[in-house]
Amino acid sequence: MNAVKMYEQINTSHQSQSDLVLQHAGLVKRIGYHLIARLPHTVDVEDLIQAGMIGLLDSAQHYDAEQGASFETYAGIRIRGAMLDEIRRNDWAPRSVHKKARDISKAMQQIEQEKGRNAHDNEIASALNISVEEYHQLLFDSSGHQLFSLDDFNDNDETRAMPITEQQSEPEQELQSTGFQHALKNAIDTLPERERLVMSLYYNEELNLKEIGEVLGVSESRVSQIHSQTIIRLRSKLNDWLH
Repeated sequence: MNAVKMYEQINTSHQSQSDLVLQHAGLVKRIGYHLIARLPHTVDVEDLIQAGMIGLLDSAQHYDAEQGASFETYAGIRIRGAMLDEIRRNDWAPRSVHKKARDISKAMQQIEQEKGRNAHDNEIASALNISVEEYHQLLFDSSGHQLFSLDDFNDNDETRAMPITEQQSEPEQELQSTGFQHALKNAIDTLPERERLVMSLYYNEELNLKEIGEVLGVSESRVSQIHSQTIIRLRSKLNDWLH
């Protein structure tokens, strides 16, 4: 290949990547504003958008159309992942919040093992030696941290979207991932009806907390508590997989 031909191909490649970035810049904003609706006011949407643009640039450089996924699907996963990484790097939740969430999870797990059913709010509060009102406040305090935690369960989504030139998982890793996805599905199926509904509205229908509150006829803060409790409950049910 002569130098002129090589230059033309490289220039075309760069132009194609630039076009992809320009055409999908709006996707970054849509994902950013969708996520920010789930997060505390301490998170700046501009920070998310900046991280998302890095994810978009990375997508444009690594996208391989021959793998079957559309660029929007592939980029959406990378953009969202970049934003979640930014949130994790700048975790605003104090250590005490993480500890209280772990305490709630342990109490849930113990009660559910003893009772053979989902733990009730008053039972969890009693196990923690606090009132139900105090328990609900703990859930509210941890809600900002828990709001995006379910995404941690699905990190392998990005792996499935990677081009074939990227390193692939070993067969046993794929098997373990599949087993975990089945365990997660089973855990969601055993949630109390209201918690299953919140999860469906939040993750499948992509409603924000205010919109879910309108559907359920409760306040936005109550939906936040329910969501936080649901994530903690799922973690308690999947404790063996997560640890």
